[in-house]
Amino acid sequence: MTSNILVGTASWTDKSLIGCGRFYPASCKTAEQRLRFYARQFDIVEVDSSYYGMPTPQNAQLWADRTPAGFVFNLKAFRIFTGHQTQPSTLHRDIQQALGPGVPRLLYYEDLPLEIRDELWRRFIEALAPLKAAGKLGAVHFQFAPWLVRNRAAIAHVEHCVDKMPGHLLAAEFRHATWFHGEHLEQTLAWERALGLVHTVVDSPQGFANCVPCVWDVTSPKLAIVRLHGRNKETWNKKGLVASSGRFDYWYSEDELSAMVPEVRHLASQAQAVHVIFNTNNEDQGQVAARTMRELLSVNAG
Repeated sequence: MTSNILVGTASWTDKSLIGCGRFYPASCKTAEQRLRFYARQFDIVEVDSSYYGMPTPQNAQLWADRTPAGFVFNLKAFRIFTGHQTQPSTLHRDIQQALGPGVPRLLYYEDLPLEIRDELWRRFIEALAPLKAAGKLGAVHFQFAPWLVRNRAAIAHVEHCVDKMPGHLLAAEFRHATWFHGEHLEQTLAWERALGLVHTVVDSPQGFANCVPCVWDVTSPKLAIVRLHGRNKETWNKKGLVASSGRFDYWYSEDELSAMVPEVRHLASQAQAVHVIFNTNNEDQGQVAARTMRELLSVNAG
């Protein structure tokens, strides 16, 4: 396998992954033991928890300490930054107090006073610092809300996010088809290049407004990301699912993965690094697919 291609999964702590008993040995009972084991199997992981709650410098330091040299963490951006609704309880206690009484049950970025927005950015960057210092921080992954359609306001918000994180490599994943409709496809790619944003190649079910086509292209010389969500049309927009593992419940076949190998290798010829991240997270689906993909890339290395 080309040395600049890293293959891994989104998260290493899903309940169904631990519960299925097929990936972690029975002796791996603590968070530390699981991360150390995962990092012996793969060279990269995407931190999913940082989307649901603000990460902490203390946890980032532990992640850095518990993984070998050269291991890479991509971190998902906290949801308030990506246009998603956010419960006030996920914010730091002092920020909740600063917001005062009468706070909406669900907050959006535009609901926050400017000084609180700035403080949240400061704390987010502070939380990433230990990984950055250890040379283990890959991309900060912005998975923007599906209602972020391609318009002036959305473009301005993405540019705002880039402005707020100088010195960091940012990746954008859009969840609305307008970003890649017709002439918008080339316009979006050119705009990402101008911003230095890493384009995310998304493999997901097709035919929904909150899906984007699989656009195999590179917009940053530093990195390309391929994120695989599975192709389960029945669960993609299903209501009432208690966990994301229900939505991304999909076993990739070897033929499906084989078909992507030439595309991944082409990306690797255009960028310094390629990260292939499996977000199929029901039980050990992601880990099995990641191992298969890594084997296929090795077989096709010639």
